[in-house]
This record gives sequence, structure tokens and C-alpha cells, in this order.
Amino acid sequence: MISTADLCDLHAGLVASGDVQILPGAWRWLSQARAFGGQLMTLEARGCNAELRDLLAQEGNGRVLVIDAGSDPRALLGENLANQALRNGWGGVWVNGKVRDCTALAAIALPVLAAGAWPQRSVNERGGQVGAPLTIGGTRLFPGDWIYADEDGVLLSKRELKSS
Repeated sequence: MISTADLCDLHAGLVASGDVQILPGAWRWLSQARAFGGQLMTLEARGCNAELRDLLAQEGNGRVLVIDAGSDPRALLGENLANQALRNGWGGVWVNGKVRDCTALAAIALPVLAAGAWPQRSVNERGGQVGAPLTIGGTRLFPGDWIYADEDGVLLSKRELKSS
């Protein structure tokens, strides 16, 4: 995958116009892989992970799942769900919230980016909303947008960014 810095250079006009946005935030890589890029799917999961389990049981087709935990501190993703996402072809998971099982996640090839860690798991109840528009760091994200992330930052685009 091409780096976010190179994508910013190649698409400087789109960055300047705001068509490619750089998302602010202090994100933490919690997996072996430290980059992802692809079309995104959204999930608003305020402390509930039943919908997350349903989504990760489906074929990911290289998509990146973006999850907004709101202000709930409980971990939405851990080792078992990360392994399931990897098996089902998800391209990565970005949690605007917490994850757990950090030692195990560090050995998994699925890119996992999150705000941090918390040892307590979320509740296995319904209450989330799949495909909901999300606002993260003041930026609106919609299913079908394109997201690119590495250790330099996170980029959002309405269309796929070509590397040449």
C-alpha cells in the first residue's frame, strides 16, 4: 500500500480543496499490520457489539470497518473478533474507542487502529447502527467512502485514490 504521505503529495490539489481530508486524532496501532486502505463500512456501537459480531461474520471483501464507540470506555474488539475479521477478508478495523487483548492483537495480521485499550469488554447486546454516518474528529464519514491509514495519519476521500 502506498503511504498516506505519498497520497497527500500525489493528490495535493484534492487535499487543498478538502476533497481528501486528513483526520485529526491520536490513534494507536494495536496490531502487527500498521496500514490499511479501502472502502469503508461504518458502525455506531455505543457500548454494544452484537452488530459488530454480525458484520465481522460476513465477507469483508477488503473493506475497512470504522466503529464509533461514543463515550463508552469498554472495549469493542479483541483477539477473537480480530481473528474473525481477518478470516473473513476485512481489510482493517478502526475503532474510535477502545480495544483489548493487546498482546494477542500485536501478533495478528489484521490492521487494527484505535483510540486505546481497556480490559473490560462491551456488552453483547443490540443497540448499534450499521451504516450510520459517523463524525470522528469533526469529519463526517459515510459507508462507501475511502479510507487510508498508516503511522503518518488517516486520510478520507469520497473516491478511491490512485497511486499514480
